[in-house]
Amino acid sequence: MFAMQYSHRLPADYDTQIIRERAATRGPLWDDTEGLICKAFALQERNRNGATGNVYASVYLWSDPDAAVRFLMGERFQAVIDAFGRPQIETWLPLDARRGSAQQALSIYREERVVSAATDRKALHAAEIELNREIAARPDTVAVWSAFDLDAWRLIRFTVSSAPADAARNGEVYDVLHLAQPVISRLPR
Repeated sequence: MFAMQYSHRLPADYDTQIIRERAATRGPLWDDTEGLICKAFALQERNRNGATGNVYASVYLWSDPDAAVRFLMGERFQAVIDAFGRPQIETWLPLDARRGSAQQALSIYREERVVSAATDRKALHAAEIELNREIAARPDTVAVWSAFDLDAWRLIRFTVSSAPADAARNGEVYDVLHLAQPVISRLPR
């Protein structure tokens, strides 16, 4: 597996309806993408759910890293560059991924924590699997995955929820405009 995210900061007065229409048009094109577990078309709107600005983000969980390469080298990603410029792409090695029982994605949460040099990595991995099992068992969970940032020694967790965005929950929160989920059903619970 392979996980990644890129984001586009938008002007404060940007009409976010343009992004909503873009996701509505382009989102379904991803619904049967080979090698993709899921892709969230996500939006943070200024002064909503704690967001300080407008951010349009794409969050991916790939089953096949080669499919991610084909995307990044192909026409679909060129369309992103043409529309928004070349983004910085964060990439991670997934440690665990699970699906929940919820179907419709309304929000996605990104949590981060630094992994200290003293951390027992084997115990951390086991704990992440157990925590993801617990999160996946919640009635509002569509999917959850933990990933490791090999460059910055950070643990990243994404939780896709069927509940509306709630700034009181842990982490950064985004509204999900579309969740493409070609093979999310193959994830364990």
